[in-house]
Amino acid sequence: MSETETTTMKNIAVNAPGAPRTIESLDPVFTVSGLSVFYGEYEAVRGVDMVIGNREITAMIGPSGCGKSTVLRCFNRMNDLIPGARAEGKILYHDEDLYGDHVDPIEVRRRIGMVFQKPNPFPKSIYDNIAYGPRVNGLKGKMDDLVEEALTRAALWDEVKDKLKQNALSLSGGQQQRLCIARAIAVKPEVILMDEPCSALDPIATTKIEDLMQELARDYTIVIVTHNMQQAARVSHRTAFFTAEVDDKGERHGRLVEFDETSRIFTNPTDKRTEDYITGRFG
Repeated sequence: MSETETTTMKNIAVNAPGAPRTIESLDPVFTVSGLSVFYGEYEAVRGVDMVIGNREITAMIGPSGCGKSTVLRCFNRMNDLIPGARAEGKILYHDEDLYGDHVDPIEVRRRIGMVFQKPNPFPKSIYDNIAYGPRVNGLKGKMDDLVEEALTRAALWDEVKDKLKQNALSLSGGQQQRLCIARAIAVKPEVILMDEPCSALDPIATTKIEDLMQELARDYTIVIVTHNMQQAARVSHRTAFFTAEVDDKGERHGRLVEFDETSRIFTNPTDKRTEDYITGRFG
């Protein structure tokens, strides 16, 4: 990114939940330029450019099949696990090429955690779900304290502190999702990716997850994919709107249409396609 572009980004105001902040105090965590993602010969997403700010919540919205989750999985190289998948273009993580030859994908996934659409706790105790990652990564410290800290940060400690040896699968759906967030926090990441984390939850559980996201954004960078536009408007600092375009061969390709402060995306978008989607004219 050029010095001019960096200066421009730093001068952009961020209207977010809570007190207003500016990007000036938030260094970019990810700088994405010309990102295209292929599955074999099929180009699922093409030409994405965006910057993810430190300790911001960035929401990605758009109709099904527009590449939101595909882009999200690029941030911690989860697409590497899909045969035939490859990314072209650049994703810089603190100015380092995330796909450089010297980069260890396992270390990437430790620093950049992920929470999936459906809660997926291990069939182990609540305690062992949290302790598993730190043990595998050889993290030092008192495990009991680490488990308590992660569950507290995920707003779950008071609900489970007396049943830590209980099977995690006995928890409610909302509790399981918060457990998965605690499990991600336990390995001390910098970034938390969330792929439709509330789609399987009821409104009360969804509210708890949204409140938790806003609390976690004080210390973590969060990128969330959501079909719920109201959720994006409530919790995010910035929003990226994706859509799917059909080429001359009849193939659909995901494209980033607009990326801006969330307040602008929802009140004064610059692209008519964004306005049409938000107002329900298509999608």
